[in-house]
Amino acid sequence: MFQTLKNAFLDKDIRKKLIITLLILLIYRIGCFVPVPGINPSAFGSLATGNDFFRVLSTITGGSLQNGTLFALGILPYINASIILQLLTLVIPPLERWAKEGGEEGRQKMAQLTRISAIVLAVVQGIGIVISWNNSGYIQGLFGMENPVLTMIFVIVIMVAGSNLTMWLGEKITEYGVGNGTSLIIFVGIISGLGTSFINEFQLIGENPEVVWKLILYVVMVLLVFVFIIFVDLAERRITVQYAKVIKGNKMYGGQNAIIPIRVNANGVMPIIFASSFLMFPQMIASFWPESAFYIWWATNLGVGTWGYGLVMAVLILFFAFFYAKIQFDADDISRNIQSRGGFIPGIRPGRPTGDYLNRINNRITLFGALFLAILSLIPSVVFSQIMEGSALVNAFSATGMLITVSVALEFNKQLEDQLMRKNVKGFLK
Repeated sequence: MFQTLKNAFLDKDIRKKLIITLLILLIYRIGCFVPVPGINPSAFGSLATGNDFFRVLSTITGGSLQNGTLFALGILPYINASIILQLLTLVIPPLERWAKEGGEEGRQKMAQLTRISAIVLAVVQGIGIVISWNNSGYIQGLFGMENPVLTMIFVIVIMVAGSNLTMWLGEKITEYGVGNGTSLIIFVGIISGLGTSFINEFQLIGENPEVVWKLILYVVMVLLVFVFIIFVDLAERRITVQYAKVIKGNKMYGGQNAIIPIRVNANGVMPIIFASSFLMFPQMIASFWPESAFYIWWATNLGVGTWGYGLVMAVLILFFAFFYAKIQFDADDISRNIQSRGGFIPGIRPGRPTGDYLNRINNRITLFGALFLAILSLIPSVVFSQIMEGSALVNAFSATGMLITVSVALEFNKQLEDQLMRKNVKGFLK
């Protein structure tokens, strides 16, 4: 990976994209420290650290929610909007046509609809969070105003604007940078939270020398999980396709073998992100009424850190893994393309049998990938919580955070390699 980065910086065009990406991420991190007027950051910080739900949201936003800053909502509304629209494509025909058959125009329509939905969700989530803050007494008068309603409206507007700015920054990274802007923003937030938590832990060594051994054991466990994640993330099933020889004029075409790679974890971290966002969204809405029976029941049985949350999280990961696999891998379309080019899978008849065979293989591999994600989202977190009980490292770098970090890093490296390869091919053709 370091060699890839070195080669990327040696290329003028790719170096420009990397610099743009770093500058945009720097702007994002600066925004994570810009306080929103009308909030008492020190008081709210204690609320976030004492609440598992707000602590997880704060981790995803790079500590911005915990500090009550401009990017408190972060990229969460955009992720939730993407989830809702992708689910709606299954039941609303126009959305399905835009997503699958609309081409560039359809993608632009879906992107615009996602942005609008993200703004609506940002308003809803902003209202819920601000009401929760006000009920806890963390909204302070702005510009000498005694009426908290005007201050609350002002805070909501600032938070929605910050969420839209975060969404815009992610799109600019995708458009002008190295790509994958949304994931890179989440990646930077998790890494920054990890650094802060490690610094806090090192400060405790003087008071309790046992912290050193806990940190060493924690780092060893993290490295082992990293190796496991990378091993599964790079694993793939390769299906051989043979093409018959075709004579056209005086030339012979075909007669070669090709490979269809199906990755075990082709969905990456998206099922976990979708599942966690989907599961935390009702609790965020219910926080409008913190004294209601529904909110108390949900926080007790399905809130972050409960057994119910873990079990439902695993089921949702399985669902979103298969859902995402169906969207990304169209076995029937691949089968038609193979048949139209005179190809076949050894031992499998062309046409419908090939599509059924690819579907079976994809479903089995998706099941293993989904079980991997479900296990990774549950078991290591329990182990880490036992090793570093009461430490901020438990939530700053959970198994989900590690999976996001590794997946985004591998995808980032792959994008750089692809861009370097395209540059080399162009140079060779010239």
